[in-house]
Amino acid sequence: MNYEFFIAKRIIKAKQYKSSVSATIIKIAIAAIAIGIIMMMVAIATGMGLQKTIQKKVSTFNGHIQISNFDNNNSEVSLMPLDVNQEFYPEFTDVSGIQHIQAVAIKAGIIRTEKTFEGVLAKGVGADYNWTAFEDFLTEGRFPNVSEKRENREVLLSAYMARRLELKLGDTFKTLFLKEDTSEIPNERTFEIVGIYDSGFQKFDANVMLVDIRHIQRMNKWRNGEVGHFEVFIDDFNEINEKTIEIYNSIPSNLDTQSVISKYPFIFEWISLFDVNIFLIIGIIIIVGGINMITALLVLILDRTPMIGVLKSLGSSDWSIRKIFLYNAAYLIGVGLLWGNIIGIALVWTQHTFGFLKFPNPEQYHTSIIPIHIEVWHIIALNIGTLVLCVLMLLLPSYIITKISPVKAIKFQ
Repeated sequence: MNYEFFIAKRIIKAKQYKSSVSATIIKIAIAAIAIGIIMMMVAIATGMGLQKTIQKKVSTFNGHIQISNFDNNNSEVSLMPLDVNQEFYPEFTDVSGIQHIQAVAIKAGIIRTEKTFEGVLAKGVGADYNWTAFEDFLTEGRFPNVSEKRENREVLLSAYMARRLELKLGDTFKTLFLKEDTSEIPNERTFEIVGIYDSGFQKFDANVMLVDIRHIQRMNKWRNGEVGHFEVFIDDFNEINEKTIEIYNSIPSNLDTQSVISKYPFIFEWISLFDVNIFLIIGIIIIVGGINMITALLVLILDRTPMIGVLKSLGSSDWSIRKIFLYNAAYLIGVGLLWGNIIGIALVWTQHTFGFLKFPNPEQYHTSIIPIHIEVWHIIALNIGTLVLCVLMLLLPSYIITKISPVKAIKFQ
């Protein structure tokens, strides 16, 4: 053990240290570090939680990557059929990191009731559709059974549309689908609501209704083996751009790929701004915490001026004495980090488990409960970064020790 650390340890344990004039300022500095780490942890957890939640909701309705025919169709409606007999379907083996692939088709229609009507995008799904992601959205009933040999009229409707149409679970309704030749009589289908979902994402809740894909195939006069496009889900969303290119290079030349990021650029540009906000909050809090620690360090130096004079008279170098106070400051920062982590992790866990904090305007953030997501390495990096940056900020103020004269410091005692 070096003597600087030994002296710093003795100072920390001394009763005078805990009852001195500087004790109150030291406690304030520790509290500032603790509050700072709590706020930074909450900022990261809520910012990333919101990003992950929105990513998941958009991907649930669209997949991470879509494979379709080359066409000039900018709408959501499937116009050109795509043969389901592809080398990459039903299992994509040429590209690693593929979680699931499913075939779907979309057709626009109008739901008509006795009192009102609403436009709708009927998304046709089949037996390969992965309902797991929708489980979090299901509020009433069950999912449509689309795996039977015969097509059925069961649908999954959003709570938003059910309210506007004054429909409930178990009700039936008629939907009109226009043909390519608008002069012909529209196709009419009667559906039964077997499930109601609520994703909180109004862009999709106000439009999407899930039906048996065979309805879309029959109305479009497609064969059983023809679909609108494929939705691909990958293991790691952070690799979506790389996987989009890999998939494009591995599929036939007459097919195209589009990631959900390029399909909804404004949504993902918006949530990417959360990163800027997180870094800005972290930067401000570290600066404030560092300033508080500088104040505490200067008070400690003034409080221990006689000791500094004695150490200098005994031959200690300025850097050696500075290290004593830096060790002392690092200990104070560590105490603040300890309490901050205990309280911060408890708050994050409580919100993640019980979700007691909610947005006052959930439609703006596409979720009612404030979501939480934070990883262990985020907490570790946050603690190490805060400790290192605060200590570095103390290097310059500790230089004041070199200006203290041993004679005047001993007389000051």
